[in-house]
Amino acid sequence: MSQSLTGARRTYGEETLADEPRVVAGEEDIGSILTALDDADCRTILEELDDDAYRSASELSERCDVPLSTMYRKLELLEDAGLLEERLRIRQSGRHASEYARRVEGVRVAVDGDDGIALELS
Repeated sequence: MSQSLTGARRTYGEETLADEPRVVAGEEDIGSILTALDDADCRTILEELDDDAYRSASELSERCDVPLSTMYRKLELLEDAGLLEERLRIRQSGRHASEYARRVEGVRVAVDGDDGIALELS
């Protein structure tokens, strides 16, 4: 992804993310983000992940009333767009599960005659 990360940092799970907005200027990256945000199920998933909690695909499927098979496709779409973070939930049973958290709080679209379109993710 064509992104620049600047500013103060915060911890989100094991990963440290910037508090300052990331600017996305690549046409392909912008397209993947806008495609994900155009999908009603993807927006519902992002709304459900409104706090710092991580949720599994099955938890999100129940909360969002989206079939599990569809949920996996939507999660992949959101993760590919850089809007979700995935981590592994370790279980004693050995049946580990992926869980997801939102990586963005807002998206701002900027249109400039010289630079074209850019997205600012906060």
